Amino acid sequence: MDGRVHGVPLEVELVAITPEPEKVIEQAGRTCYRSFDRIHDDSQADFIRRLLKIGHESPLEHAYATFRIRNCSRAMTHQLVRHRLMAVSQQSQRYVDEEQFSYVTPGSLPPEFADDFHQDMRTIQQMYRKWRDRGLKKEDARFVLPNACVSEIVVSADLREWRHIFHLRLSPKAQWEIRQACELMLAILRQHAPTCFEDIQSG
Repeated sequence: MDGRVHGVPLEVELVAITPEPEKVIEQAGRTCYRSFDRIHDDSQADFIRRLLKIGHESPLEHAYATFRIRNCSRAMTHQLVRHRLMAVSQQSQRYVDEEQFSYVTPGSLPPEFADDFHQDMRTIQQMYRKWRDRGLKKEDARFVLPNACVSEIVVSADLREWRHIFHLRLSPKAQWEIRQACELMLAILRQHAPTCFEDIQSG
């Protein structure tokens, strides 16, 4: 069972991607080998496959993709931002009022404990409100907020880094929420740069 924000699923949106990313990658890769004379002898896809096979992935750094991820928990974003070769812009708890914060309910929560979980979240909302009423700034009142708090984040990385992220975060050992986000991003990238991601296993 997947986690949900009051029944709303995690959402991934492609904000931007390098136009014709695999063409850009081919141009970069062929520059390394001065092989432009062979551009019609083999396909773009075959050339990129050879690059990946020999581990020459630096040409993939010339193509970028930017995603907006909504309805995710702070627990998930804390994991995602550990990938340091990314640009990150995240909803700020210093400036956004969290009195009525939404939250992610983990899918592993047994149904018989759901009411207790939701009550705990309401209690934390009351705690946050109490400290705001006592004069604490949002940046300090947020210390009582849970990892379940919903966040929104925009992340940009080159395709080489996305491959690295997917190799790590699509593992069955990865946490369920980041795995879910990566599956959605991978599906989108396969539409725009299929050869670059055809060898990556998901699910």
